[in-house]
Amino acid sequence: MKLAPSSRTLAILFIAILVVSVADTFFIVYNNDTLQKQRNRDIANLNQALNDTATSLNQTDYEMQNLLNGKIDNVNSRLPIGQYDYVIYRDSDGNGVLDYLAKNGRTGTVEFNSTAASEVFNEALANGNSVYVTSDNYTLTSNITLNNKMNSRLDSDGATLTMNGNNIEVNGSDYTKSEFNQVSGFVIIDGTVRIQNSFRTTVTNMIFKNSPVGVELANTNTWSECTKIDTIFFEKCTQSIVFRTNASNIILNQNATGSYANTEVDRCYFKLADNSIAITVETQAEFTDGKMQDIRIWMGEYGKYNETGLYQNGSMYQTQMDGVVFESFAPARTYYDYFYAINIGPSAFQTPVLDSGVNFLGYWSSRIYNPYNKWIFGVGSVFKQTDVAVPVGSSTYGNLQVIQIHPATIASFQAKITVKGTFASNETVTVRFRLEFVDNGVTSDANSVQKSFTSAGSVWLSNDDLMQLYPSLNVIYAILVDAQVSVAYSDASVHVDVYGTAT
Repeated sequence: MKLAPSSRTLAILFIAILVVSVADTFFIVYNNDTLQKQRNRDIANLNQALNDTATSLNQTDYEMQNLLNGKIDNVNSRLPIGQYDYVIYRDSDGNGVLDYLAKNGRTGTVEFNSTAASEVFNEALANGNSVYVTSDNYTLTSNITLNNKMNSRLDSDGATLTMNGNNIEVNGSDYTKSEFNQVSGFVIIDGTVRIQNSFRTTVTNMIFKNSPVGVELANTNTWSECTKIDTIFFEKCTQSIVFRTNASNIILNQNATGSYANTEVDRCYFKLADNSIAITVETQAEFTDGKMQDIRIWMGEYGKYNETGLYQNGSMYQTQMDGVVFESFAPARTYYDYFYAINIGPSAFQTPVLDSGVNFLGYWSSRIYNPYNKWIFGVGSVFKQTDVAVPVGSSTYGNLQVIQIHPATIASFQAKITVKGTFASNETVTVRFRLEFVDNGVTSDANSVQKSFTSAGSVWLSNDDLMQLYPSLNVIYAILVDAQVSVAYSDASVHVDVYGTAT
């Protein structure tokens, strides 16, 4: 038999249920408040993290923009990919057939494709002004042409072009149609970059291997000047750099010159094999007012016969050689022939100026082979001009005799005067020396040196005479000599010998 709970029991039970209910409600409220606070903290932390990330991204973007701007300012660097008109790359159709494609660098749309790489290159270059080639291997079966382009670029970061004797041609119908173009970043095998009738072309960051000619400068109409050939390695090329004789076509009324003035060859390195030349200046070619700087030519590593660092048979007037090293690996003189650092040909006109840091290391057939006795200029070079006739005027100085070694200037000199003939009793021959300076100034009459003769004889200018002629600070451009005789008629003759050093 069940007993009904008492009133007290029921009351206690009710109170217990009420306490539990209130506790649950309090716990839920408390827990919800805690969760909200935690959620608020999480949101705050997330916002802070997002702000930090945004700040970091902005800073990185700022730094990258600065870096890219720095690269863009450097003509030797490529653009960001998205700034190229076309990007060329290689793909496969899955069946082993290679396909070459050119996509628009801004839209990403493939606009040209072919199984022949040369076709894709030429389509992209014909329709765009800047083309980037991804790093891969490309086989070319015909020439690639940048024809009548202004400020165009063909760039890569190491694409290898097997060219099968073909060219990359930077060509202008004349130099005004082809200006400020660039080819950079390729490995060229058995191929040539040919620059023709173009102004301020840059070829940079390249490697040429086993090419008959690496870089070729040629004129068929007008000239190709101010070319920059920079940071290039030539290995086993028959001719690494060639300045061609002009090739005017009279029928087409073309007017080519031999001028390649102000060309710069900087930071280039050459490894020669037998029967090869690093740099060739052909007959009538004018590699003038240019620069060869920070160059090293290794010879004798791949054979020891018929190798030349520089062959000059044209003009290198006022072209400076600075920091150029010719290094021979020939073991002994008896083991090689026709092995020259520099070979000066019969038609050479004005050899380059050998400035500081021109070194000839190792054994040679001849450091500078100069069978035609061309003048060689350089810092500390010596010169002589002997038996130079000086016109003698009657009672006034005769025509001026100018002694100079242009294009070099004179660092120091010694001079000897020789007077010949029969003298009358009252006859005096006076010989006057003055200097012309590079700023067109001339020694004043007060500082000129005059030597008088009353009989035949010879005399050297003394140290005191030279000190009288020398300025406080200037560069000697020429020595000016004239002479006069005190009588109306004389058989006296004056000759001078000058020996000195040049700069």
